[in-house]
Amino acid sequence: MAIDSEPLAEVQYLRKISAFLTVVVIAVVFAFCYLASTFFLTIILASLLAILIDPIICLAERWKVNRSISSALVVVVVMVSLGAGVYWSSTRLSDLPESLPTYTSALKRVLRPLNQKIEKVQESAGSLTTPDAKKKKIEEVAIKQGPTWPSYLIQGVGSASSILISIGVLPFMVFFLLVGKERTYNTFQCWLGERIAVAQFSHRLTTMVRGFTIGNLVVGGVMSAATVGVLLAVHLPGAVPIGILSGFLNLIPFLGLILASLLPVAAGLLEFSTVGPFAAILATIVTLHVISSSFLIPKLIGSRVNIGPVTATLGVLFWGWLWGAMGLFLAIPLTAFVKLILDCYPGMIHLSNLMSETPRPVRSWRSFISKRPAPTVPLPEPKEPVSTQTEVNVS
Repeated sequence: MAIDSEPLAEVQYLRKISAFLTVVVIAVVFAFCYLASTFFLTIILASLLAILIDPIICLAERWKVNRSISSALVVVVVMVSLGAGVYWSSTRLSDLPESLPTYTSALKRVLRPLNQKIEKVQESAGSLTTPDAKKKKIEEVAIKQGPTWPSYLIQGVGSASSILISIGVLPFMVFFLLVGKERTYNTFQCWLGERIAVAQFSHRLTTMVRGFTIGNLVVGGVMSAATVGVLLAVHLPGAVPIGILSGFLNLIPFLGLILASLLPVAAGLLEFSTVGPFAAILATIVTLHVISSSFLIPKLIGSRVNIGPVTATLGVLFWGWLWGAMGLFLAIPLTAFVKLILDCYPGMIHLSNLMSETPRPVRSWRSFISKRPAPTVPLPEPKEPVSTQTEVNVS
């Protein structure tokens, strides 16, 4: 027993060391992701764009068009389209600074009753203090801090120079990923071909990314059309751009409902003096959010992503903490990507099922016990000698 126990103890010790080193490596990777967020976000965005554009390049190859030429043309068209969209949005919002004083006065007029009630509560709370506390005059130093949401929005993308560098590098990275698709696939096949099915992983990854993107575009388009229709019905100026932006903001996890409601309500403060239009706008946005989150997104996106609601919530919290607004935007596909990696290793099937919406069947320990052969029962001793000859019947 002593000879057998020593190798067993050594194996257990090595397993503990391996588990500890794995945890350390994961912690180092996430720390590097936090410190080099701009680097990783640029790679992730380039990879997502390459996966979405690749079907167009494959179709051009069927038409005998060189892959490098078609990749360059498609990347230029996509980047020009995105730039035109940003320019159109900036021109639509160019008069926003001029309207800010009007919005501010309207907000003050609406919030004046609430401020008066808060002041009354503060006065009543101050009257509860002791007389000695009132006599003592202590100078208070108030430190004004700026709002934290602008820093949260740029938490993952870094400074303005980092943003400009990422924008400049992004088209070239997408082009190189499209041109070197076969080389990248062969590299991963030689590197990980003995551990995982690279072809199956690649197919599931592309299906997940395209399904997630197309599903969000469809759901966002439906909600934008419905929101634009309601805003036009209540005669809100700028109904089309406000409705489109509100519809797509409604897709953001957790904060989508608030952001989608805030934009048209703020615009309505300048036009409406009754409660009816605001009630119609809020009822529409809340109804669309409930329908999309309960029916459309699980039907169009959930089957492609295949992560549970608890996993999605934890993923949004984690990636939002790590990379701010960009983490919220990429939380669902990144969480689904982590689950795809876990699916490749049979030893991680329990953790993968914990993250999955539809877990894979796993044989329990009872099934192994039930299929074990029954213990042999010794036969009784024969009373007469048994012949050792064997008769063979040949048919």
